[in-house]
Amino acid sequence: MAKVTLLAHTPDPEKLVAAAAKLCYSASSPQTLLDGLTPEKTESFLEMLEKLGHESPIEHVSFTFGIEGVSRSLLAQITRHRIASYSVKSQRYVREKDFSYVTPPEIAAIPQAQLLYEKTMRQIGESYDQLAALLKEKHIQALMTEGLDETSAAKKAEKMAIEDARFVLPNACDTQMVVTMNARSLLNFFKHRCCNRAQWEIREVAYQMLALVYKAAPSLFKNVGAPCVRGNCPEGKMSCGHSEQVRAYDAMRKGKATR
Repeated sequence: MAKVTLLAHTPDPEKLVAAAAKLCYSASSPQTLLDGLTPEKTESFLEMLEKLGHESPIEHVSFTFGIEGVSRSLLAQITRHRIASYSVKSQRYVREKDFSYVTPPEIAAIPQAQLLYEKTMRQIGESYDQLAALLKEKHIQALMTEGLDETSAAKKAEKMAIEDARFVLPNACDTQMVVTMNARSLLNFFKHRCCNRAQWEIREVAYQMLALVYKAAPSLFKNVGAPCVRGNCPEGKMSCGHSEQVRAYDAMRKGKATR
């Protein structure tokens, strides 16, 4: 199951955004931007930015998340959000011994499908181990022929073997990552990934991330999420048709974040 942790964020993020906005609309110097920024004035600046659609000041704050218990399929989706930084557990350097995997709820709901899925994962794990062993032995022999001692050859051969054996691993394979996004990128991320039409796994991750940043900066993130949370659905004929349920779900998740 996906688990998201907020590892770090810009200190006092809302005040910093308000200070950046203040520079745009007043004669203040950078040295005095933070002066007089009470919580009330900070919130007022943030409300003004939202009404104006002026998003560049919120790029000055960033949030770093630890994400675990997710699939390589999710990794392929989340990295499409390019204005971000990613550090991901490597399958080239870390051997997937008895690898964990993510099971889609629709598969878990059908006992026969669940059994088939688990059988497939076991078979893939066995194939991965066998391929890694065959490749490692080949590389050991070649490296020793080149003059390496057996211990050094085995260590180097391990990395060379799993680099190619990983090709049989499935999208379901569990992975971990650290992700950093600025607040403007997060607005875009939540817009697309909190939508009811987003794939179930990344939608859950998006809502966990939203709950965490909402708790850290509620004024900054109070109106973010799927477009239908604050207006009409822009999907046209592709709409899920459940805007009211999406709004209720969004309110429930944000409500939990404040407790």
